[in-house]
Amino acid sequence: MRLLYIDIDSLRLDHLGCYGYLRNTSPNIDQLAQESVCFTNVYVSDAPCLPSRTALWSGRTGFHNGVVSHGGVAAQPFPPGPNVGDRANVFTVSGWMGALTDLGMKTATVSPFGQRHAAWHWHAGFNEIYNTGQYGDELADDIVPVALDWLERNGRHPDWFLHVNLWDPHTPYRTPASFGHPFAEDPLPDWFTEEMWQRAWNGYGPHSPQEPNWLWGKVNDRFPRQPDAIDSMDAVRQWVDSYDTGIRYADAWLGKLIDRLKALGIYDETIIVVSADHGENLGELNVWGDHQTADHLTCNIPLIIRYPSLTENGRVDTALHYHFDWAATMIELLGGTVPGNWDGISFAAAFRAGKQEGREFLVTSQGAWACQRGVRFVLDDTDYLCLRTYHDGFKELEPIMLFNLNEDHHLQNDLAAEKPGVVAQAMSLLESWTTDQMLTSQTNVDPLMTVLREGGPFYTRGQLPRYIERLNATGRAHHAQHLAQIHPDEV
Repeated sequence: MRLLYIDIDSLRLDHLGCYGYLRNTSPNIDQLAQESVCFTNVYVSDAPCLPSRTALWSGRTGFHNGVVSHGGVAAQPFPPGPNVGDRANVFTVSGWMGALTDLGMKTATVSPFGQRHAAWHWHAGFNEIYNTGQYGDELADDIVPVALDWLERNGRHPDWFLHVNLWDPHTPYRTPASFGHPFAEDPLPDWFTEEMWQRAWNGYGPHSPQEPNWLWGKVNDRFPRQPDAIDSMDAVRQWVDSYDTGIRYADAWLGKLIDRLKALGIYDETIIVVSADHGENLGELNVWGDHQTADHLTCNIPLIIRYPSLTENGRVDTALHYHFDWAATMIELLGGTVPGNWDGISFAAAFRAGKQEGREFLVTSQGAWACQRGVRFVLDDTDYLCLRTYHDGFKELEPIMLFNLNEDHHLQNDLAAEKPGVVAQAMSLLESWTTDQMLTSQTNVDPLMTVLREGGPFYTRGQLPRYIERLNATGRAHHAQHLAQIHPDEV
């Protein structure tokens, strides 16, 4: 069987038409979705990019594989044991690509991801690696032509897996000027109001409106679609329009991949999967254009699977799944056996039967921009997200926050103080998950605690004195004082 996996970085689920977005960001994806299963509650176990793809490719949580951050010790997998041979490691022996090659599939990736994050472990099991060489600053027109060439040479072969990694929705927003402004006449989503923006502007944190590029300088001279400050509702519009334009640009090039499958006569003999490494916050928790938390905007990803003979009529799956659950499912659907060390659980039987079968609850993790775990669960027919923050990454985050996702998709109303019983249920689930992870781990280390002991989240580590200076200089001394009080060891 053939499997094309189109992996779009920072692709937020609720900005796609097939998930209900009112703007026409994704005509090709939407058309594909009509012949697919659209999953609404698939979550990455670990965010952002490096932990997410490491977990998916290994089939294991960051707690088990060791990768929960983008720098420091916890940005690399746990070292192998003394009995690992010179040609194999755990990613080779039991990783996703290894399981597919064991089935006789030729595996290839078109992606700079391994180089961008020094993720050399992630290459394990691939027969062919096409590094486009720009560290993730590529446009779709740098990536897709390489994939089209690969398909032209290999597409008619009977058994292959091709991973194509697009980056266009990721900041900095860099869609070519020639693509125009497709959403200039469209209204903003209703939740972007003057009141919402003013509250965000008066707030603080990395990638908040007064420092949307954190402390790394201005980018607008090189990337004119991206404001250096979100200082008005016009700038809010520019920001959201630019994100949506990146999706539309990626979607246009995705259409070229679909067209090539049809031209080769293999469209109806190819499994097509569209998903992401994580989503994106666009103002939620006062994070704009980044993926800094363990919440559902960052961790709930789109997953669209077109599987010939199984999904022709299209349907929606609302069950709770991890992203490595669908990888496990693919292994079983293709005739393989899920490796014994995986945390991923196949739902292949339910998928074949057109039924839904998911998990009771999920736990998400963030270790690059905050140290945080989230619990996604259902209680009394209500979808809840509870966030447990161990280090706030200098954002406006309480140690424990609770949100009713049915009524508060954009996380505006923290219910933790109002609903202590629901918080207790969430903390019980987190404790149960932590205990299970420890009992099944091959080490005695929780890598998120490693990040804390190294000084906190990688991208904010050592930056508090500089940030306090900026807060004082921009009329936000009260925020500077607050951060100094709660992080006395970092001043």
